[in-house]
Amino acid sequence: MAGKEPVLEIRDFSVDYGLGDQAVRAVRDVTLTLHRGEVLGLAGESGSGKSTLAYGVTRLLPPPGVISGGSVTYHPPGDQPYDVMALSNAELRAFRWAETSIVFQGAMNSLNPVHKISTQLLDVIKAHEPRLSPQARLARAKDMLKLVGISADRMDAYPHQLSGGMRQRVMIGMALVLEPQIVIMDEPTTALDVVMQRQILAQLVELRERLGFSVLFITHDLSLLVEFSDRIAIMYGGRIVEEAKSADLYKDSLHPYSERLLQSFPALRGPRRELSGIPGSPPDLRGMPSGCAFHPRCPHAFDRCSTDVPVLGVPAARNDPSRSVACWLPGRIPVG
Repeated sequence: MAGKEPVLEIRDFSVDYGLGDQAVRAVRDVTLTLHRGEVLGLAGESGSGKSTLAYGVTRLLPPPGVISGGSVTYHPPGDQPYDVMALSNAELRAFRWAETSIVFQGAMNSLNPVHKISTQLLDVIKAHEPRLSPQARLARAKDMLKLVGISADRMDAYPHQLSGGMRQRVMIGMALVLEPQIVIMDEPTTALDVVMQRQILAQLVELRERLGFSVLFITHDLSLLVEFSDRIAIMYGGRIVEEAKSADLYKDSLHPYSERLLQSFPALRGPRRELSGIPGSPPDLRGMPSGCAFHPRCPHAFDRCSTDVPVLGVPAARNDPSRSVACWLPGRIPVG
């Protein structure tokens, strides 16, 4: 079970692409807290800012990405918290993989095609724990592959000799080999079939329970998150528009965008139902709509939606601090 103790706190975080008047704001004043041992899902359509947020938090943004505001506070177990944005290059190198690791989208593109699996796993261990003997590094690599369901005799295989599911398991094993506190997963199952997705996610749940790490799971498939995550945050136009426990969001979503996302994917369980997409397209970040960014596509929009940007907060009609929404519809306006 997820605890209440925070492990990563993101406050008023913004990311721009470009500088000056030509800059495009891709992430806008995002505030999120990941608790120790929990799975926090981050969902939204392509272009909503999910991956940009993850790469910004870990300071892996490629040019011309620029962090334009906010703080990211990491709470190491048994030690004082510190701001990731203030780390030097050497400190940042130690922070990545050892404290926070990332499973990137598309394992074939993330693994080096000309090196064996063993070489890539051992390089990660050697870079961060150089005092370990070669025998100890090899033993740890074999143990981690075994944990993710890959036999030790596949260590000398090249990435192209493994199936898509096995490559993704290798990436998960590589992310966990240094026993980090946080694992960020950027759409790790997108290229896999439904059966393999279920196997990977079931194994991830088992590993999380065994090792106790926290997960920030990024995907556009909300139906996956409902079963797998403890809480879900919905992103649209670079902002968080709703945040709730996964069961609450599935049963009673408050933001029209969350509601339409749920209707866009088939339920993994239960009776068949007709699917309906979301009309229109995500907003162009170079010319965001005034007011609520979703109002041009929202079936419930009224005058205020096109003029005022809604603030994310606990809705007045719900006395539940675990829920927050940014919407002007009656009963969903935040307290205060």
